[in-house]
Amino acid sequence: MTPDEFREHGHALIDRVAEYLETVEDRPVVPEIEPGAVRAMLPEHPPTQPESWDDVMADVERVVLPTITHWQHPGWFAYFPANTTYSSILGELLSAGLGVQGMSWITSPACTEIETLMLDWMQELLELPEAFRSTSRWGGGVIQGSASEATLVAILAARWRATGGDVNADGDTSLLTAYTTSQAHSSVEKGLRIAGIGTDRIRVVEHDETFAMRPAAFRDAVNADTKAGFRPFFVCSTHGTTSSMAFDPTSAIADICRVNDIWLHVDGAMSGIAALAPEHRWVNEGLEHADSYCTNPHKWMGVNFDCTLYWTTDRAALLGALSILPEYLRSAAAESGAAIDYRDWQIPLGRRFRALKLWFTIRLDGVASVQDRIRRDISLTQELAEWVAGDERFDIVAPHPLNLLCLRAAGDDLDETNERTDTLIDRINSLGKAHVTRTVLGGRSVLRVSIGARTTEREHVIALWAQLRGLIS
Repeated sequence: MTPDEFREHGHALIDRVAEYLETVEDRPVVPEIEPGAVRAMLPEHPPTQPESWDDVMADVERVVLPTITHWQHPGWFAYFPANTTYSSILGELLSAGLGVQGMSWITSPACTEIETLMLDWMQELLELPEAFRSTSRWGGGVIQGSASEATLVAILAARWRATGGDVNADGDTSLLTAYTTSQAHSSVEKGLRIAGIGTDRIRVVEHDETFAMRPAAFRDAVNADTKAGFRPFFVCSTHGTTSSMAFDPTSAIADICRVNDIWLHVDGAMSGIAALAPEHRWVNEGLEHADSYCTNPHKWMGVNFDCTLYWTTDRAALLGALSILPEYLRSAAAESGAAIDYRDWQIPLGRRFRALKLWFTIRLDGVASVQDRIRRDISLTQELAEWVAGDERFDIVAPHPLNLLCLRAAGDDLDETNERTDTLIDRINSLGKAHVTRTVLGGRSVLRVSIGARTTEREHVIALWAQLRGLIS
Protein backbone atom coordinates (compact mmCIF):
# COMPACT_ATOMS: atom_id res chain seq x y z
CA MET A 1 0.00 0.00 0.00
CA THR A 2 1.38 3.37 -1.00
CA PRO A 3 1.15 6.55 1.10
CA ASP A 4 -1.53 7.91 -1.24
CA GLU A 5 -3.54 4.69 -1.00
CA PHE A 6 -3.16 4.80 2.78
CA ARG A 7 -4.61 8.31 2.87
CA GLU A 8 -7.51 7.39 0.59
CA HIS A 9 -8.44 4.14 2.30
CA GLY A 10 -7.79 5.52 5.76
CA HIS A 11 -10.37 8.27 5.24
CA ALA A 12 -12.84 5.70 3.94
CA LEU A 13 -12.22 3.38 6.89
CA ILE A 14 -12.82 6.14 9.44
CA ASP A 15 -16.08 6.95 7.68
CA ARG A 16 -17.05 3.27 7.85
CA VAL A 17 -16.25 3.03 11.57
CA ALA A 18 -18.34 6.13 12.27
CA GLU A 19 -21.21 4.71 10.21
CA TYR A 20 -20.99 1.41 12.07
CA LEU A 21 -21.15 3.07 15.48
CA GLU A 22 -24.05 5.28 14.40
CA THR A 23 -26.10 2.35 13.09
CA VAL A 24 -25.05 -0.50 15.39
CA GLU A 25 -28.51 -0.55 16.99
CA ASP A 26 -29.92 -1.90 13.72
CA ARG A 27 -28.00 -5.17 14.15
CA PRO A 28 -28.74 -8.13 16.44
CA VAL A 29 -26.55 -7.77 19.52
CA VAL A 30 -25.16 -11.30 19.14
CA PRO A 31 -25.03 -13.15 15.79
CA GLU A 32 -26.86 -16.42 15.27
CA ILE A 33 -23.93 -18.52 14.14
CA GLU A 34 -22.36 -21.92 14.78
CA PRO A 35 -18.69 -22.50 15.65
CA GLY A 36 -16.60 -22.79 12.52
CA ALA A 37 -19.00 -20.82 10.33
CA VAL A 38 -16.74 -17.75 10.03
CA ARG A 39 -13.75 -19.76 8.90
CA ALA A 40 -15.92 -21.58 6.37
CA MET A 41 -16.77 -18.22 4.76
CA LEU A 42 -13.11 -17.52 3.97
CA PRO A 43 -10.48 -19.23 1.77
CA GLU A 44 -8.62 -22.06 3.46
CA HIS A 45 -5.26 -20.90 2.08
CA PRO A 46 -3.60 -17.45 1.95
CA PRO A 47 -3.63 -15.40 -1.27
CA THR A 48 -0.65 -15.71 -3.58
CA GLN A 49 -0.91 -12.07 -4.70
CA PRO A 50 -1.96 -8.81 -2.98
CA GLU A 51 -5.69 -8.23 -3.10
CA SER A 52 -7.54 -4.98 -3.62
CA TRP A 53 -8.86 -2.78 -0.83
CA ASP A 54 -12.36 -3.19 -2.23
CA ASP A 55 -12.12 -6.98 -2.00
CA VAL A 56 -10.91 -6.83 1.59
CA MET A 57 -13.66 -4.43 2.62
CA ALA A 58 -16.23 -6.55 0.85
CA ASP A 59 -15.26 -9.41 3.15
CA VAL A 60 -15.44 -7.09 6.15
CA GLU A 61 -19.04 -6.37 5.19
CA ARG A 62 -19.85 -9.97 4.27
CA VAL A 63 -17.97 -11.85 6.98
CA VAL A 64 -16.84 -9.67 9.88
CA LEU A 65 -19.68 -7.28 10.65
CA PRO A 66 -22.47 -9.89 10.53
CA THR A 67 -20.58 -12.30 12.80
CA ILE A 68 -19.15 -10.16 15.60
CA THR A 69 -20.78 -9.55 18.95
CA HIS A 70 -21.67 -5.87 19.13
CA TRP A 71 -20.35 -4.58 22.45
CA GLN A 72 -21.18 -1.00 21.42
CA HIS A 73 -24.88 -1.82 20.94
CA PRO A 74 -27.33 0.14 23.12
CA GLY A 75 -28.90 -3.19 24.08
CA TRP A 76 -25.61 -4.40 25.55
CA PHE A 77 -26.39 -5.29 29.18
CA ALA A 78 -23.99 -8.23 29.43
CA TYR A 79 -20.74 -8.77 31.35
CA PHE A 80 -19.54 -5.16 31.73
CA PRO A 81 -19.26 -2.10 29.48
CA ALA A 82 -16.34 -2.08 27.05
CA ASN A 83 -16.91 1.30 25.52
CA THR A 84 -15.12 3.13 22.77
CA THR A 85 -15.19 6.84 22.04
CA TYR A 86 -14.18 8.63 18.88
CA SER A 87 -11.40 10.44 20.73
CA SER A 88 -9.86 7.22 22.07
CA ILE A 89 -10.09 5.56 18.65
CA LEU A 90 -8.07 8.43 17.21
CA GLY A 91 -5.52 8.09 20.00
CA GLU A 92 -5.22 4.38 19.19
CA LEU A 93 -4.81 5.20 15.51
CA LEU A 94 -2.01 7.64 16.25
CA SER A 95 -0.29 5.07 18.46
CA ALA A 96 -0.43 2.53 15.62
CA GLY A 97 0.80 5.06 13.12
CA LEU A 98 3.75 6.20 15.19
CA GLY A 99 4.79 2.59 15.75
CA VAL A 100 6.54 3.37 19.03
CA GLN A 101 8.20 0.61 21.05
CA GLY A 102 8.00 2.05 24.56
CA MET A 103 9.81 -0.58 26.59
CA SER A 104 12.14 1.99 28.14
CA TRP A 105 12.53 5.73 28.45
CA ILE A 106 15.33 5.85 25.92
CA THR A 107 13.30 3.96 23.29
CA SER A 108 10.65 6.70 23.43
CA PRO A 109 10.80 9.44 26.06
CA ALA A 110 7.33 10.79 25.21
CA CYS A 111 5.73 7.34 25.52
CA THR A 112 7.11 6.96 29.04
CA GLU A 113 6.61 10.46 30.38
CA ILE A 114 3.09 10.98 29.04
CA GLU A 115 2.12 7.63 30.57
CA THR A 116 3.52 8.66 33.94
CA LEU A 117 1.64 11.93 33.69
CA MET A 118 -1.62 10.17 32.77
CA LEU A 119 -1.38 7.94 35.83
CA ASP A 120 -0.85 11.05 37.96
CA TRP A 121 -3.75 12.82 36.24
CA MET A 122 -6.02 9.85 36.92
CA GLN A 123 -4.83 9.62 40.53
CA GLU A 124 -5.95 13.23 40.90
CA LEU A 125 -9.23 12.83 38.99
CA LEU A 126 -10.21 9.72 40.96
CA GLU A 127 -8.94 11.28 44.20
CA LEU A 128 -6.77 8.28 45.04
CA PRO A 129 -4.20 8.32 47.85
CA GLU A 130 -1.18 10.57 47.29
CA ALA A 131 1.06 7.55 47.89
CA PHE A 132 0.11 6.33 44.39
CA ARG A 133 1.61 9.36 42.63
CA SER A 134 4.85 9.06 40.73
CA THR A 135 6.26 11.90 42.85
CA SER A 136 5.76 9.98 46.10
CA ARG A 137 8.70 8.17 47.64
CA TRP A 138 7.86 4.59 46.62
CA GLY A 139 4.66 4.90 44.58
CA GLY A 140 3.73 5.25 40.95
CA GLY A 141 1.51 3.92 38.23
CA VAL A 142 1.62 2.17 34.88
CA ILE A 143 -0.82 1.15 32.14
CA GLN A 144 -1.29 -2.62 31.97
CA GLY A 145 -3.12 -4.51 29.27
CA SER A 146 -5.84 -5.80 31.58
CA ALA A 147 -6.77 -6.17 35.23
CA SER A 148 -5.62 -9.78 34.93
CA GLU A 149 -2.10 -8.58 34.15
CA ALA A 150 -2.29 -6.02 36.95
CA THR A 151 -3.29 -8.73 39.43
CA LEU A 152 -0.44 -10.98 38.32
CA VAL A 153 2.05 -8.14 38.69
CA ALA A 154 0.74 -7.47 42.21
CA ILE A 155 1.09 -11.16 43.12
CA LEU A 156 4.68 -11.26 41.86
CA ALA A 157 5.60 -8.13 43.82
CA ALA A 158 3.97 -9.59 46.93
CA ARG A 159 5.83 -12.87 46.43
CA TRP A 160 9.14 -11.03 46.14
CA ARG A 161 8.51 -9.02 49.30
CA ALA A 162 7.33 -12.00 51.34
CA THR A 163 10.48 -13.98 50.52
CA GLY A 164 12.89 -11.07 50.81
CA GLY A 165 13.68 -11.52 47.14
CA ASP A 166 14.83 -15.14 47.62
CA VAL A 167 12.12 -16.40 45.28
CA ASN A 168 14.07 -14.94 42.35
CA ALA A 169 16.89 -17.36 43.10
CA ASP A 170 15.24 -20.51 44.43
CA GLY A 171 11.68 -20.24 43.09
CA ASP A 172 10.40 -21.64 46.37
CA THR A 173 6.76 -20.70 46.98
CA SER A 174 5.84 -23.81 48.95
CA LEU A 175 4.96 -21.98 52.17
CA LEU A 176 3.10 -19.02 50.65
CA THR A 177 -0.67 -18.78 51.04
CA ALA A 178 -3.09 -16.35 49.41
CA TYR A 179 -6.65 -15.24 50.15
CA THR A 180 -9.70 -14.20 48.16
CA THR A 181 -13.43 -14.92 48.01
CA SER A 182 -15.50 -16.95 45.59
CA GLN A 183 -16.73 -13.65 44.18
CA ALA A 184 -13.31 -12.38 43.11
CA HIS A 185 -12.38 -12.43 39.44
CA SER A 186 -11.00 -15.67 38.03
CA SER A 187 -7.78 -13.82 37.18
CA VAL A 188 -6.82 -13.93 40.87
CA GLU A 189 -6.61 -17.72 40.88
CA LYS A 190 -5.00 -17.75 37.44
CA GLY A 191 -2.36 -15.24 38.53
CA LEU A 192 -1.61 -17.23 41.66
CA ARG A 193 -1.22 -20.42 39.64
CA ILE A 194 1.20 -18.69 37.28
CA ALA A 195 3.16 -17.46 40.30
CA GLY A 196 3.49 -21.01 41.62
CA ILE A 197 0.77 -20.84 44.26
CA GLY A 198 -1.33 -23.95 43.78
CA THR A 199 -5.01 -24.17 44.55
CA ASP A 200 -4.24 -26.08 47.75
CA ARG A 201 -2.67 -22.87 49.10
CA ILE A 202 -5.37 -20.48 47.87
CA ARG A 203 -7.85 -19.84 50.67
CA VAL A 204 -11.40 -19.01 49.58
CA VAL A 205 -12.63 -16.82 52.41
CA GLU A 206 -16.28 -16.88 53.41
CA HIS A 207 -18.45 -13.98 52.25
CA ASP A 208 -21.53 -12.44 53.86
CA GLU A 209 -25.07 -12.04 52.55
CA THR A 210 -23.96 -9.08 50.39
CA PHE A 211 -21.23 -11.30 48.86
CA ALA A 212 -18.45 -9.28 50.56
CA MET A 213 -15.53 -10.89 52.39
CA ARG A 214 -16.01 -11.52 56.12
CA PRO A 215 -12.96 -10.00 57.86
CA ALA A 216 -13.26 -12.39 60.81
CA ALA A 217 -13.12 -15.35 58.45
CA PHE A 218 -10.06 -13.85 56.77
CA ARG A 219 -8.35 -13.36 60.13
CA ASP A 220 -9.14 -16.95 61.18
CA ALA A 221 -7.72 -18.33 57.93
CA VAL A 222 -4.53 -16.29 58.31
CA ASN A 223 -4.09 -17.35 61.93
CA ALA A 224 -4.63 -21.01 61.03
CA ASP A 225 -2.07 -20.86 58.24
CA THR A 226 0.49 -19.06 60.39
CA LYS A 227 0.07 -21.63 63.14
CA ALA A 228 0.56 -24.42 60.56
CA GLY A 229 3.86 -22.90 59.43
CA PHE A 230 2.70 -21.21 56.25
CA ARG A 231 3.51 -17.65 55.21
CA PRO A 232 0.36 -15.65 54.33
CA PHE A 233 1.50 -13.18 51.65
CA PHE A 234 -1.34 -11.87 49.45
CA VAL A 235 -5.02 -10.97 49.61
CA CYS A 236 -7.27 -9.52 46.92
CA SER A 237 -10.02 -7.19 48.08
CA THR A 238 -12.51 -6.43 45.32
CA HIS A 239 -14.31 -3.12 44.92
CA GLY A 240 -17.17 -4.17 42.67
CA THR A 241 -17.08 -7.89 41.85
CA THR A 242 -18.04 -8.94 38.34
CA SER A 243 -20.84 -11.29 39.40
CA SER A 244 -22.65 -9.07 41.91
CA MET A 245 -20.72 -5.79 42.31
CA ALA A 246 -19.91 -6.66 45.92
CA PHE A 247 -17.48 -4.42 47.80
CA ASP A 248 -15.10 -6.11 50.20
CA PRO A 249 -14.43 -4.21 53.47
CA THR A 250 -10.90 -3.12 52.62
CA SER A 251 -10.20 -1.14 55.81
CA ALA A 252 -11.02 -4.11 58.03
CA ILE A 253 -9.04 -6.44 55.76
CA ALA A 254 -6.11 -4.00 55.93
CA ASP A 255 -5.98 -4.23 59.72
CA ILE A 256 -5.26 -7.95 59.43
CA CYS A 257 -2.75 -7.41 56.61
CA ARG A 258 -0.84 -4.86 58.67
CA VAL A 259 -0.35 -7.25 61.59
CA ASN A 260 0.72 -10.11 59.34
CA ASP A 261 2.66 -8.22 56.63
CA ILE A 262 0.31 -9.36 53.85
CA TRP A 263 0.23 -7.57 50.51
CA LEU A 264 -3.19 -5.98 50.00
CA HIS A 265 -4.24 -5.67 46.36
CA VAL A 266 -7.53 -3.95 45.57
CA ASP A 267 -9.27 -4.84 42.31
CA GLY A 268 -11.54 -1.99 41.19
CA ALA A 269 -11.54 -3.03 37.55
CA MET A 270 -15.24 -2.64 36.86
CA SER A 271 -16.36 -0.03 39.38
CA GLY A 272 -13.37 2.12 40.28
CA ILE A 273 -14.04 4.59 37.47
CA ALA A 274 -17.21 5.65 39.35
CA ALA A 275 -14.90 7.77 41.52
CA LEU A 276 -14.65 10.26 38.65
CA ALA A 277 -18.01 11.51 39.97
CA PRO A 278 -17.28 13.05 43.41
CA GLU A 279 -20.48 11.71 44.99
CA HIS A 280 -19.32 8.15 44.28
CA ARG A 281 -15.84 8.39 45.75
CA TRP A 282 -17.01 6.03 48.48
CA VAL A 283 -15.78 3.33 46.05
CA ASN A 284 -12.24 4.30 47.16
CA GLU A 285 -12.86 3.49 50.82
CA GLY A 286 -9.80 1.80 52.30
CA LEU A 287 -7.45 2.44 49.39
CA GLU A 288 -5.14 4.41 51.65
CA HIS A 289 -4.11 1.02 53.10
CA ALA A 290 -3.55 -0.78 49.77
CA ASP A 291 -0.18 -1.89 48.45
CA SER A 292 -1.59 -1.90 44.92
CA TYR A 293 -4.76 -0.98 43.07
CA CYS A 294 -6.15 -1.26 39.56
CA THR A 295 -9.11 0.07 37.61
CA ASN A 296 -10.10 0.00 33.94
CA PRO A 297 -10.75 3.09 31.82
CA HIS A 298 -11.45 0.60 29.01
CA LYS A 299 -14.75 -0.30 30.62
CA TRP A 300 -16.93 2.52 31.91
CA MET A 301 -14.74 5.50 30.99
CA GLY A 302 -14.86 4.84 27.25
CA VAL A 303 -11.14 4.50 26.54
CA ASN A 304 -11.03 1.63 24.09
CA PHE A 305 -9.43 -1.64 25.15
CA ASP A 306 -6.71 -2.14 26.36
CA CYS A 307 -6.06 0.33 29.17
CA THR A 308 -5.82 -0.83 32.78
CA LEU A 309 -4.39 1.57 35.35
CA TYR A 310 -2.21 -0.03 38.02
CA TRP A 311 -0.71 1.79 40.98
CA THR A 312 1.55 0.60 43.76
CA THR A 313 2.95 2.10 46.93
CA ASP A 314 5.90 -0.34 46.92
CA ARG A 315 7.86 0.29 43.76
CA ALA A 316 10.87 -1.51 45.22
CA ALA A 317 9.00 -4.82 45.45
CA LEU A 318 7.61 -4.39 41.94
CA LEU A 319 11.05 -3.77 40.45
CA GLY A 320 12.61 -6.48 42.58
CA ALA A 321 10.18 -8.99 41.13
CA LEU A 322 10.26 -7.94 37.48
CA SER A 323 13.50 -6.11 36.67
CA ILE A 324 16.03 -8.03 34.59
CA LEU A 325 18.74 -5.94 32.97
CA PRO A 326 20.82 -7.39 30.13
CA GLU A 327 23.51 -5.13 28.71
CA TYR A 328 21.55 -4.26 25.60
CA LEU A 329 18.79 -2.67 27.71
CA ARG A 330 21.00 -0.55 29.94
CA SER A 331 20.81 3.24 29.78
CA ALA A 332 22.36 6.04 31.76
CA ALA A 333 18.94 7.70 32.19
CA ALA A 334 17.46 4.69 33.97
CA GLU A 335 20.56 3.81 36.00
CA SER A 336 20.74 7.35 37.35
CA GLY A 337 17.14 7.09 38.57
CA ALA A 338 16.10 10.04 36.40
CA ALA A 339 13.82 7.97 34.15
CA ILE A 340 11.34 5.11 34.41
CA ASP A 341 11.73 1.99 32.30
CA TYR A 342 8.21 0.60 32.22
CA ARG A 343 9.37 -2.78 30.93
CA ASP A 344 10.21 -3.47 34.60
CA TRP A 345 6.62 -2.74 35.67
CA GLN A 346 4.91 -5.41 33.54
CA ILE A 347 5.21 -8.98 32.26
CA PRO A 348 6.21 -8.44 28.60
CA LEU A 349 9.20 -6.46 27.42
CA GLY A 350 7.47 -4.59 24.60
CA ARG A 351 4.73 -2.02 25.04
CA ARG A 352 2.62 0.28 22.90
CA PHE A 353 1.95 4.00 23.33
CA ARG A 354 -1.34 3.30 25.17
CA ALA A 355 -1.26 6.58 27.06
CA LEU A 356 -2.21 8.47 23.89
CA LYS A 357 -5.81 7.25 23.89
CA LEU A 358 -6.24 8.17 27.55
CA TRP A 359 -4.66 11.57 26.92
CA PHE A 360 -6.89 12.18 23.90
CA THR A 361 -10.04 11.16 25.81
CA ILE A 362 -9.39 13.42 28.78
CA ARG A 363 -8.46 16.38 26.61
CA LEU A 364 -10.98 16.06 23.76
CA ASP A 365 -14.06 14.73 25.60
CA GLY A 366 -13.40 16.16 29.04
CA VAL A 367 -14.08 14.53 32.39
CA ALA A 368 -17.57 16.05 32.65
CA SER A 369 -18.82 13.89 29.77
CA VAL A 370 -17.69 10.74 31.59
CA GLN A 371 -19.23 11.94 34.84
CA ASP A 372 -22.52 12.49 33.01
CA ARG A 373 -22.37 8.94 31.63
CA ILE A 374 -21.68 7.48 35.08
CA ARG A 375 -24.57 9.40 36.63
CA ARG A 376 -26.91 8.46 33.78
CA ASP A 377 -26.10 4.75 34.04
CA ILE A 378 -26.47 4.66 37.81
CA SER A 379 -29.76 6.53 37.63
CA LEU A 380 -31.11 4.12 35.01
CA THR A 381 -30.03 1.14 37.14
CA GLN A 382 -31.83 2.49 40.19
CA GLU A 383 -34.95 3.17 38.13
CA LEU A 384 -34.91 -0.36 36.76
CA ALA A 385 -34.46 -1.68 40.30
CA GLU A 386 -37.61 0.19 41.38
CA TRP A 387 -39.59 -1.42 38.57
CA VAL A 388 -38.26 -4.88 39.41
CA ALA A 389 -38.96 -4.45 43.12
CA GLY A 390 -42.55 -3.51 42.30
CA ASP A 391 -43.19 -6.72 40.34
CA GLU A 392 -43.80 -9.77 42.54
CA ARG A 393 -42.61 -12.10 39.78
CA PHE A 394 -39.00 -11.01 40.35
CA ASP A 395 -36.50 -10.91 43.21
CA ILE A 396 -33.45 -8.64 43.47
CA VAL A 397 -30.55 -10.78 44.66
CA ALA A 398 -27.75 -8.36 45.59
CA PRO A 399 -27.18 -4.71 46.53
CA HIS A 400 -27.06 -2.43 43.49
CA PRO A 401 -25.24 0.79 44.44
CA LEU A 402 -23.90 1.49 40.94
CA ASN A 403 -24.75 0.18 37.47
CA LEU A 404 -25.32 -3.56 37.92
CA LEU A 405 -28.65 -5.15 38.87
CA CYS A 406 -28.85 -8.84 39.75
CA LEU A 407 -32.36 -10.31 39.57
CA ARG A 408 -34.10 -13.65 39.22
CA ALA A 409 -37.50 -15.23 38.98
CA ALA A 410 -39.30 -15.18 42.33
CA GLY A 411 -40.30 -18.39 44.07
CA ASP A 412 -39.56 -20.73 46.96
CA ASP A 413 -38.53 -23.81 44.98
CA LEU A 414 -34.82 -23.38 44.14
CA ASP A 415 -34.68 -25.76 41.18
CA GLU A 416 -37.87 -24.39 39.67
CA THR A 417 -36.87 -20.74 40.01
CA ASN A 418 -33.39 -21.50 38.67
CA GLU A 419 -34.96 -23.09 35.60
CA ARG A 420 -37.33 -20.15 35.08
CA THR A 421 -34.47 -17.66 35.43
CA ASP A 422 -32.27 -19.55 32.97
CA THR A 423 -35.16 -19.76 30.51
CA LEU A 424 -35.75 -16.03 30.82
CA ILE A 425 -32.09 -15.30 30.05
CA ASP A 426 -32.22 -17.52 26.97
CA ARG A 427 -35.44 -15.92 25.75
CA ILE A 428 -34.14 -12.38 26.16
CA ASN A 429 -30.93 -13.13 24.32
CA SER A 430 -32.64 -15.03 21.50
CA LEU A 431 -34.60 -11.93 20.49
CA GLY A 432 -31.38 -10.11 19.51
CA LYS A 433 -32.52 -6.72 20.80
CA ALA A 434 -30.65 -6.98 24.11
CA HIS A 435 -28.03 -9.20 25.66
CA VAL A 436 -27.70 -10.15 29.34
CA THR A 437 -25.49 -12.62 31.16
CA ARG A 438 -26.01 -15.27 33.79
CA THR A 439 -24.19 -15.84 37.04
CA VAL A 440 -24.74 -17.96 40.14
CA LEU A 441 -24.98 -16.38 43.60
CA GLY A 442 -25.50 -18.60 46.62
CA GLY A 443 -26.56 -21.49 44.41
CA ARG A 444 -29.18 -19.37 42.67
CA SER A 445 -29.25 -18.63 38.95
CA VAL A 446 -29.14 -14.89 38.45
CA LEU A 447 -29.77 -12.58 35.49
CA ARG A 448 -27.29 -9.71 35.43
CA VAL A 449 -28.21 -6.36 33.89
CA SER A 450 -25.10 -4.24 33.43
CA ILE A 451 -26.00 -0.72 32.28
CA GLY A 452 -22.99 1.09 30.90
CA ALA A 453 -22.78 1.05 27.11
CA ARG A 454 -22.09 4.51 25.74
CA THR A 455 -25.11 4.34 23.43
CA THR A 456 -27.62 3.05 26.00
CA GLU A 457 -30.42 5.49 26.83
CA ARG A 458 -33.53 5.28 29.00
CA GLU A 459 -35.59 4.04 26.04
CA HIS A 460 -33.38 0.95 25.78
CA VAL A 461 -33.77 0.14 29.48
CA ILE A 462 -37.53 0.57 29.15
CA ALA A 463 -37.49 -1.83 26.20
CA LEU A 464 -35.48 -4.39 28.19
CA TRP A 465 -37.92 -4.16 31.09
CA ALA A 466 -40.83 -4.72 28.73
CA GLN A 467 -39.12 -7.85 27.42
CA LEU A 468 -38.44 -9.11 30.93
CA ARG A 469 -42.07 -8.64 31.95
CA GLY A 470 -43.38 -10.18 28.76
CA LEU A 471 -41.14 -13.25 28.82
CA ILE A 472 -41.16 -14.22 32.51
CA SER A 473 -42.93 -17.54 32.90
